[in-house]
Amino acid sequence: MPVVYAQEPGLSAEAFRDVLITSTLGERRPVEDLARLEHMLRKADLIVTARDAGRLVGISRALTDFSFCCYLSDLAVDVAYQRQGIGRRLIAETHALAGPLATLILVAAPNAESYYPRIGMTQHPSCWTLPRAR
Repeated sequence: MPVVYAQEPGLSAEAFRDVLITSTLGERRPVEDLARLEHMLRKADLIVTARDAGRLVGISRALTDFSFCCYLSDLAVDVAYQRQGIGRRLIAETHALAGPLATLILVAAPNAESYYPRIGMTQHPSCWTLPRAR
């Protein structure tokens, strides 16, 4: 059965936490704080999921104005499902939903930095951040 991609604006915080953990992105997300994960989901503009026989195996969570920019904040694919094109497809679905005028922007996890050039993304040298309090 093929992996099914869909928008899931009502995705539960528990399901989100589980795929963050199985993807290793949970190492850099507040997976111990379900209320915060819930808030992250409810304030997102796009939540695109990948499911294999109903099992959540990937997610893209993005903030966008649907006109100029789309910040892909979370791209997570279960380690057991990586290297099958799921991440690439989640990015493509998210970019398409954001609209043809929106530039997709993301900050790579340290272990994923070499992945993005291979799928046609361009590194931008001047990204700046202010760290969060926690």
